[in-house]
Amino acid sequence: MAAKDYDYDLFVIGAGSGGVRAARMAAGFGARVAVAEDRYMGGTCVNVGCVPKKLYVYASEFGKAFKDARNFGWDSQTPDFDWATLRDNKKTEIGRLNAIYDNLLSGVNAEVIDGRAKIIDAHTVEVNNQRYSADKILIATGGWPHIPEFPGSEFAISSNEVFDLEHFPRRLAIVGGGYIAVEFAGIFNGLGAQVTQLYRGPLFLRGFDADIRAHAAQEILKTGVDLRFEVNVASITRELSGLQVLLTDGSTLEVDAVLYATGRKANLTGLGLENVNVSLNDMGNIEVDEQFCSSEPSIFALGDVTGGMELTPVALAEGMAFARRQFGGLEYAVDYDFIPTAVFCQPNIGTVGFTEEQARDRFGHIRLFKSTFKPMKHTISGRDEKTFMKLIVDKASDRVVGVHMVGPDAGEIMQGIAIAMRAGATKAVFDTTIGIHPTAAEEFVTMREPWTED
Repeated sequence: MAAKDYDYDLFVIGAGSGGVRAARMAAGFGARVAVAEDRYMGGTCVNVGCVPKKLYVYASEFGKAFKDARNFGWDSQTPDFDWATLRDNKKTEIGRLNAIYDNLLSGVNAEVIDGRAKIIDAHTVEVNNQRYSADKILIATGGWPHIPEFPGSEFAISSNEVFDLEHFPRRLAIVGGGYIAVEFAGIFNGLGAQVTQLYRGPLFLRGFDADIRAHAAQEILKTGVDLRFEVNVASITRELSGLQVLLTDGSTLEVDAVLYATGRKANLTGLGLENVNVSLNDMGNIEVDEQFCSSEPSIFALGDVTGGMELTPVALAEGMAFARRQFGGLEYAVDYDFIPTAVFCQPNIGTVGFTEEQARDRFGHIRLFKSTFKPMKHTISGRDEKTFMKLIVDKASDRVVGVHMVGPDAGEIMQGIAIAMRAGATKAVFDTTIGIHPTAAEEFVTMREPWTED
């Protein structure tokens, strides 16, 4: 069947960041496009991810700021925090963003279909008992929080629910050691909750640079989060006074809520993949090639559902690359090297490039530059917080191949660093760059003496 004989040139399942970007660009190239979404416009990032999380981070930082202000001459008292105000104002903002995403699609004449799509065959999708044919089908359904089954697991909540709890949890247990767990620990600690973070491994943030992990743990402990490593939840029971959490070391916790942030899985339930030849890997993610094509030639997938870097800008880049290649006739590939990322824990983490371990494996001989210092603000505020910065340099080429930071505004600083690294900046370029004074960021261009080299 020729492409013109189908109802659509492209049928996108999922209106998250990647799906919407692919749909918009494909429509811009003249394709007939439909997008099916059964939950909310904008996907995880807009609704239960990056956007509400960052808003809640802002909210949580005010408590520390009120205290910091006193030594700067402000006779400030820490006011009461009202959870409902934050929660409801967040809902209003998310509603505004949902409408924007809807308008983005309608503006390019892409049809939005409300409902869960099910794939019937390689060119047919069913939504609300109505079938649609398409030359190409794009799966962009993202990920979904996974809570393992154990006695009392039904009492646990995920990041999907935590933003909209009816009552603020004064005592909160967070299970997990990834960036989501670490960020929520900082948020609820800052809002005034008693937070205990549990992780089964020896140190959280696996995959990040070892120095960053150690420094972050040290600083987060200072904020009052109770970090407990090498322990897990054995069971949860509900009592009149709260949830009783039995841990694998035999100890117990009494809390108001238990947040599980132990991982996410591809959101493929009910999608109908059993009806087509789409292969999954051992982790349950859709396997795709460099053109985002699955083992079924007419079915494509991108974003978190493929198990790659679970970052909104990566999904956006993949959506753009897919549309350009499939509908614009343009050869365009996503470059996954030197992608910057941030963890909005408190203090923030910003990172781009290789960890020390990765750099040693890749380049052999490296030079390391490290700096630890008290942020200028806290020389007066009195807050006990230290910033940490690290540069990793390939000794043979002098190229800076890894930059890592724990400290205020780390994410903002790392965006500019990432541009320099993608351009191939050497340590000599960093050294001859004039710093902006007084800023924390200037430390990256004033670290002259190697901490070590081999």
